Amino acid sequence: MTLADPCPGSAAAGAGGAPVTVGPLHSGDAADCAALERLLFGGDDPWSARSFREELTAGHFYLAARDSAEGGRLIGYAGIALVAGPPDVEAEIHTIGVHPDKQGRGVGRRLLAGLLSYADELGAAVFLEVRTDNEPAMELYHSTGFQRLGIRRNYYRPSGADAYTMRRPPPG
Repeated sequence: MTLADPCPGSAAAGAGGAPVTVGPLHSGDAADCAALERLLFGGDDPWSARSFREELTAGHFYLAARDSAEGGRLIGYAGIALVAGPPDVEAEIHTIGVHPDKQGRGVGRRLLAGLLSYADELGAAVFLEVRTDNEPAMELYHSTGFQRLGIRRNYYRPSGADAYTMRRPPPG
């Protein structure tokens, strides 16, 4: 997939309105991703740099969001993996994270759009889990066609938080 901008026309901006770029995540970003994971998900077994490198080595599709006003600093990441197919192609969103200072500016929406564009090119249904108390994420997922399927009790560890399982049907 060629990814110039997964969500053209979106208004994601960094500090002072500087543009945020979305493009491929690289192995060299793993330490920054792990640091952001600890900030975002510290109470729920955040991924290590090694985990991010393993995802990339496995060939899964990962994106990075970078703030141009801050020298291209990584401010978000997202990843998806194919888990079944063909003929019935299925993908699973593994993670999406945006720095707390950059949330609410469309960065997560652009990252999600990139993942969904990738899945749509493959004709894949997309699945994910989301914390039941993460209202902003659930609103984003609903707005992009995801529907709640069920609940996974004590899904997140060690906090014991529950997760909703959600699905977006394949295109067409």
